[in-house]
Amino acid sequence: MEQQLAVKRLAELGHDTRMSVYRLLVRAGNNGLPVGDVQERLEVSGPTLSHHIHRLINAGLVRQERDGRTLYCYAELDALRDVVGFLEAESCTL
Repeated sequence: MEQQLAVKRLAELGHDTRMSVYRLLVRAGNNGLPVGDVQERLEVSGPTLSHHIHRLINAGLVRQERDGRTLYCYAELDALRDVVGFLEAESCTL
């Protein structure tokens, strides 16, 4: 993993709302969550949530899929594992 990508992902998770979105999606597992459910559970306005979700998507931490009229969000767990692995391999030389 390139350091720039690790920094980008960590920076996006360094925001309270984005971390809350990501944690909620991680807990949802492989089923993901509809955007409306994320909005309801976190009590965030639609435009604000959309902004934060798109930042997480651009960092490769979240993906979205449409099923009919419903837009689902999923946490990209491998992206987080890559960041943690990068930190362990590059930073922890104990």
